[in-house]
Amino acid sequence: MTWHFTEDPTAFRAAAARHLAAEPARNTAVLTLMDRADRLGWWTEPAGSVTGVLALSRSGALDLGATTEEAARALARPADAVALPGRARRALGLPAGEEPAVLRGETAAVEAYARASARPWTVTTRLRLFRLGEPTPPDPAPAGRGRTATGADVPLVAAWAREFVVAVGDEPAADYTGFVAERISEGRLHLWEGPDGRPVSMAAVSRAIEGQARVHLVYTPPAERGHGYAAGATAAVGRTALASGASHVLLFTDLSNPTSNALYRRLGYRPVTDHLAVEFTRLTR
Repeated sequence: MTWHFTEDPTAFRAAAARHLAAEPARNTAVLTLMDRADRLGWWTEPAGSVTGVLALSRSGALDLGATTEEAARALARPADAVALPGRARRALGLPAGEEPAVLRGETAAVEAYARASARPWTVTTRLRLFRLGEPTPPDPAPAGRGRTATGADVPLVAAWAREFVVAVGDEPAADYTGFVAERISEGRLHLWEGPDGRPVSMAAVSRAIEGQARVHLVYTPPAERGHGYAAGATAAVGRTALASGASHVLLFTDLSNPTSNALYRRLGYRPVTDHLAVEFTRLTR
């Protein structure tokens, strides 16, 4: 049993293809990141089957896909305990004695890694992954109508994207123009217009990778909340993803927000797994 690492997405796809295809929803983060990750990894059992995958970003964030607790513990264990984890950190390209500062993934695997690491860690977010089952229109239907965003909407949507990042407690970038322009140019960002024709909510969807697409950037400015506009925008992008050929439409919700969790269930989304994000105190050995 061992971890293998590469910087080549093609090599990673070839080695972990069966595992990725069998669990596209549970591997959504790694599938989304694999073409721009700094390192990719897969864990093999004695018979050669893959039961764990990961993606390491240049920022030092480590994302686990569907990964067994055993594989997570092996990756985290201090270098002087077992030879393998020491090789793992070197293969990941980290400085000697250092570990990823942020870890995200399914709750059981993240907790197994964190406990085995023997480093101080703090939970930052508890999430639930949902998959769209039978699409259900909002009931009651929100006033207004949905539409695909256009280039003229870029300034407004970029400002909303920044507000969204601040609202979820992350550090915002200086400019989101390119980020939203890419989604708008590909028809992957929808707006909901209120009764007076003004945009009042938005939602975006990722490109489909291995048959799965993920809804994200669901945001309604505070002054426009309470009217069901987010439900309209979310339902619209879900339909777009399905019409574009996605087999699985996914989204993450913050478990501390009962409103959004209830909303997505009403739209036909069903829970898949719970996820955890933690931050570590960097230690130099």
